[in-house]
Amino acid sequence: MPIIIPKTLPAFNVLQNENIFIMPKLKAEKQDIRPIEIAIVNLMPTKIETETQLMRLLGNSSLQVNVSLINMQSHESKNTSTEHLEKFYKSFDEVKNIKLDGMIITGAPVETLEYQDVSYWNELTKIMEYADKNVTSTIFICWGAQAGLKYYYGIEKKMLSEKKFGIFENKAVTEHDKLLKGMDDTFYIPMSRHTSIDEEAVRAHDQLVVLAESKSCGISIVKSADDRKIFFTGHSEYDKETLKNEYLRDLVKGNEIAMPQNYFIDGNVDEINMNWRSTANLLFYNWLNYYVYQVTPFDNEK
Repeated sequence: MPIIIPKTLPAFNVLQNENIFIMPKLKAEKQDIRPIEIAIVNLMPTKIETETQLMRLLGNSSLQVNVSLINMQSHESKNTSTEHLEKFYKSFDEVKNIKLDGMIITGAPVETLEYQDVSYWNELTKIMEYADKNVTSTIFICWGAQAGLKYYYGIEKKMLSEKKFGIFENKAVTEHDKLLKGMDDTFYIPMSRHTSIDEEAVRAHDQLVVLAESKSCGISIVKSADDRKIFFTGHSEYDKETLKNEYLRDLVKGNEIAMPQNYFIDGNVDEINMNWRSTANLLFYNWLNYYVYQVTPFDNEK
């Protein structure tokens, strides 16, 4: 089954050329199928790139997935045109009175700020309050995961002495969780962050379950005991060259930045070892299937 997105969305042509099964909304509306309703709260400055990355992964299933894009009204985007936002995005006010099967809250480059100093923190907390009551299951990514752990469980973040940047080998803490079904004994996840979660507090919390971790990057996947919240501390959704673009951007800005670990082959910036694609596909496929589709009611107003 396809992912349903507007034909004029930039991701449409990209995904169509990659043979991802997509369908224009007008055609989908003529089918007698209740699609899975997923909202993406896109906090990333590179919104079009992030849209495409996540839609690529959501399109890798047998389900018909209808995607709504949510934008923060309390923050003015400097990297995405107003025309694009007005055409393809909704405000939280436009969705707050409906039920959703799933939600994804992305990362954001604000991790060094205190939460209350983030311009859209109050708006985001309203979204998280809504998700707790109206969404079957929500994925939180990187800073989004830190924000979710803080809001729901009081878990604090910690500054790192240096940026956690690169591709890191991870292992499952439990072999039996459905989110990790089909995963190899070791799997790889991109990381790009200046902060970490308080891992001792996470492990001690009786409502949180650690699913995957690494000696080099710490806890990478956590879920709530009721399966309704999934926290990714990394960026499995990243494209092949996303870390490269971040690295080159920081070099141009004159920022102190080390090469991303385990990423460039022999230090050559033109050769990249993309070894996390299957991990990303499995994580989002398993989430859609086991944590959303199989447990959400057909009548999602219930």
